[in-house]
Amino acid sequence: MNSNYKKVILGIVLVGLVIMALFAYNVYAVLFAPNTNFETETYEVFIPTDADYNEAFLIIAEAVENRDDLHTTAVKKKYNENVKPGRFLILKGSSNNDIINTVRSQNVPIKVTFNNQERIENLAGRLSEQIEPDSLSLLKAMTDPAFLKENGLNENTALSIYLPNSYETYWNTSAAGFRDKMLAYHKQFWTAEKLAKAKKQDLTPTEVYTLASIVQKETAKVDEMPRVAGVYLNRLSRGMKLEADPTVIYAKKKSEKDFNQQIKQVLYVHLEIDSPYNTYRYLSLPPGPIVTPDLTAINAVLNPERHDYLFFVANVQNFGYHKFAKTLAQHNRNAAAYRRWIAKNNK
Repeated sequence: MNSNYKKVILGIVLVGLVIMALFAYNVYAVLFAPNTNFETETYEVFIPTDADYNEAFLIIAEAVENRDDLHTTAVKKKYNENVKPGRFLILKGSSNNDIINTVRSQNVPIKVTFNNQERIENLAGRLSEQIEPDSLSLLKAMTDPAFLKENGLNENTALSIYLPNSYETYWNTSAAGFRDKMLAYHKQFWTAEKLAKAKKQDLTPTEVYTLASIVQKETAKVDEMPRVAGVYLNRLSRGMKLEADPTVIYAKKKSEKDFNQQIKQVLYVHLEIDSPYNTYRYLSLPPGPIVTPDLTAINAVLNPERHDYLFFVANVQNFGYHKFAKTLAQHNRNAAAYRRWIAKNNK
């Protein structure tokens, strides 16, 4: 073999090596070089259920510098044939390979929170701000007649399985899936011990929830909740009307179909509203809860303070708390003092 032939062979080999090196570099650049365009540590990507590749790609592409390389990687890894819904966190400086791996298999849960919801409609709206299903889908699932009947509920008591808290769930969970998750937490909450405490108060879990909703509306002071709960339990045991102002406010809102109105003071005319939620007119508990009570209010009903109080009114010497009375005469004196303070301060 002459020297010229050897040089040709060597040249071909060198060119091949260069081509291979360039190819390897390009592959590396496409797959493994950083390709994000955001400055925060993470970037949230929400891929809707039933999204096709084009829709998903446009959402993911908002986070990258080079969209062509992202597409090349997605096709190479066959993401275009297997799009997954969910919430995904892309890390700053991620490569296309990292990004596609993330949106293909790393659906990250979110924390869903809710409290102080007056109606199932309000709860559905609050939840729709945090998870994928819209409020109508959630409301339909939460008030499904078959679901309610199976669990001993109705439209008035449907709210009573939703315990205000912070829950971990997937963003793309279905409306029925989230509802069932809340039912599971509800059943888990009602341990044998809690059921025994409810029975001791002669209440069902749903009735505990309803009474707790009234306690929740009456006082924001956690340390006072057991005493307020004790008052209402005393009245129930004596066959007295609860005469709870928050139920009157709820009755007014419900009868006028306006839950956005602000009612700062209950007037005598309000006490005449003909509604089963008006506990000034009707005995026993209202048909269902008037708000989603905190666990502190529920526990206050299950563990009430034992006393002989039957009445209470706002304490103007200690704002936020109440003055309690065992007799109507004592209560009338407390109420008169409160009205004088109201008049004096033009409230």
